[in-house]
Amino acid sequence: MAKCEICDKSVSFGNQLSITRSHISKRSTRTWKPNLRRVKAVVNGEHKRIYVCTKCLRSGKVERA
Repeated sequence: MAKCEICDKSVSFGNQLSITRSHISKRSTRTWKPNLRRVKAVVNGEHKRIYVCTKCLRSGKVERA
């Protein structure tokens, strides 16, 4: 499973609640996937293709090649 190689953000799991009237009637599991991009970046002086989340790209944690 892909994850951000800078901040280790990966898929998280939780419950999806079905609310009818004022009661929670059913619960089913759901997943939240990170917004990953495969970019060419400079890592230890080398140009590599890595998976990076968009939050790390916007904040400038990654130097693009």
